[in-house]
Amino acid sequence: MVKQRKRHWLSATWSSRLTWVVLPATGVIITILITIRFSLLEPDSPADPDNICSVFREHPVWYDYAKDAQQKWGTPIATQLAFVYYESSFRSHARPPRKLLLGFIPWLRPTSAFGYAQALDPAWGEYLEANGDGLAVVRTNMKYALDFVGWYNHLTRREVGVPLNQPRNLYLAYHEGRTGYQRKNYSRKPDIVKLADRVQNRAFRYDNQLKTCEQEFQCWRFYQFWPFCGDW
Repeated sequence: MVKQRKRHWLSATWSSRLTWVVLPATGVIITILITIRFSLLEPDSPADPDNICSVFREHPVWYDYAKDAQQKWGTPIATQLAFVYYESSFRSHARPPRKLLLGFIPWLRPTSAFGYAQALDPAWGEYLEANGDGLAVVRTNMKYALDFVGWYNHLTRREVGVPLNQPRNLYLAYHEGRTGYQRKNYSRKPDIVKLADRVQNRAFRYDNQLKTCEQEFQCWRFYQFWPFCGDW
């Protein structure tokens, strides 16, 4: 009888430790490992971001991601990359700089923008709800950053009527939100208007550059070869 009570006590003790110590600790360790894994997987920013051909030569899989997003949502490849250039300078973990309290103490960030596309928390939540969640679906993954840009511009075209061949207006709606764009909030923000002009100029320049080299990235994998790849 005493031995049974002792075994029961030991079992209850270890069960309690497992519940309150081991399982939470395991969850923390797994979270840390996942965070490190996805942080280490993201590549460096392109050495020559002013030339889209150089960008894709350095990161050819980015072309595949942009092409997939274009086929899915309609935003041209060059426009997608122009957005990312001005949003994050191709930095996977980009965030807005913190405000300074009393002029020198790092304080809160002005927005929740994060990742290649600088997607805000609410917009990213809507994207996940509409397109599905998953362990790899993060803002620091270029695949989903470009898909987010394409998805957002798709909604801008559908709800506001901005054509997908107008990078300037697409970016104004992207930056100000579709409601803010319709209210023309940007008209009181000359710096944002100038930025949208630069986005459009870069998108058009990227597009002209891409015409000279796109074939390279349509047949870069070992199993892709003429005449079974590319646009013919």
